[in-house]
Amino acid sequence: MEALLLERMREGLLQEQDNLTEWLHATPLGKKKVLLGPSTEQSVHARLDVIDDAISKADSRKLGKCEICHEDVEPELLEIDYTACVCLEHLSKEERRNLESELELAQEVQKMLLPQEVPNIPGLEIAAFSRPAQIVGGDYFDFIDFNNGFHGLAIADVAGHGVSASLHMASIQALLRTLVPINQSPAEVMSQVHRLFIHNIRFETFVTFFIGAFDSSTKTLTFSNAGHLPPLVLRNNKSKKESVEMLRPTGAAIGLVEEAEFAEKTIELQKDDLIVLYTDGITETVNLENQEFGRERLATLSRQVNTLPVKEVVQEIRQALKVFGEGKPLDDDTTLVVCKIK
Repeated sequence: MEALLLERMREGLLQEQDNLTEWLHATPLGKKKVLLGPSTEQSVHARLDVIDDAISKADSRKLGKCEICHEDVEPELLEIDYTACVCLEHLSKEERRNLESELELAQEVQKMLLPQEVPNIPGLEIAAFSRPAQIVGGDYFDFIDFNNGFHGLAIADVAGHGVSASLHMASIQALLRTLVPINQSPAEVMSQVHRLFIHNIRFETFVTFFIGAFDSSTKTLTFSNAGHLPPLVLRNNKSKKESVEMLRPTGAAIGLVEEAEFAEKTIELQKDDLIVLYTDGITETVNLENQEFGRERLATLSRQVNTLPVKEVVQEIRQALKVFGEGKPLDDDTTLVVCKIK
C-alpha cells in the first residue's frame, strides 16, 4: 500500500479512537444511556478493539493486505471498509455485487446534495428552525418520502460542530436522499446508514439520528431512533394518554458501536397532537449560572403553547431560549422541528 494512503488511514483511525475514548470518559451516564439506546458500553469497547487492531496493522504495514494472495487490497475498497482483508478478485459473486452496489451508492452520496425544504404534508403542519454555533454546523433535518408514500421526518446531530461536522452531515443528507425513497422501513434505513459508515475511514465520529415515517391516512408515526434525544409528543387535552410521550432510542448512535441493531416503533396520533424534534443545542443551552435549559423546561413550554400555530410555537421556544441564555453565545448547533396533527 502507498505510504501516503497508509498514513492517512492511520491518522483517521487514531482520530476515531480519540473521539470514542473521550466520549467514554467525558460523557455523563444519563447521556450515555440515551446515545447507546439498548446497547451497552461494552459495545463501544468492542468497536475500540476493532480500531486498535486496525491501528496495530497499520503500524506493522499489514493493514489492507489480502489474506489469500498477500497483495494489497484495492484502495477504494479500504476507504469504504478499513477491515477489508480480501482483494476484489477473491470476493464471491454476491460479495462483489454488494460491494459494487455500495460503491455506486457512495458515488451518489457525492452527487445528491440538495437543499432541504419544508413540504406540504397532508394532515401535518410543520415549522422548523436551525442555527449553527459557528458558520457551518453538524445539525440536520429533512423531509423525504418513503417508497410506500409515507412521509419521512428526520433529524440528526453529528458529534462536534464546525466544518468537519458539516461535511459529515452533508454526507448523511445525501445518503438519506438516496436511501429513504427506495425503502419502507425507518429501521432498515438506519441499518444501511450504519453499514455504510461504520468502517469508512473518512467518517471519524458518530451521529445521533431520528427518522420517522408518517402515514397521513392512519395518523400513525413509525420511527427508529439511533441514540438521538427523545422527540416529545404532546397529546391534546382530549387524549386519555399521558400528556407528554418521549420517543426514546431504539438503537445506538450511528458509528458508536461495532455491532448495531435498530428496532422501530409505531405510535398513534390524533388531531392537535404536537411533535417536537430537537438537538442538544436546545436542551443544553445554559444561562449565566451555567444551568441548562433542559428537556423538562422544553416540554413544559411546549405544553403551554401547543394551541398556537406551529410557527408561533417555534418562535416562543426561540424567544424562551434567548431569554434563558441571557445573550450568551451559542455553544452548540441548535435545531428545532415542530409538527402538529391537523
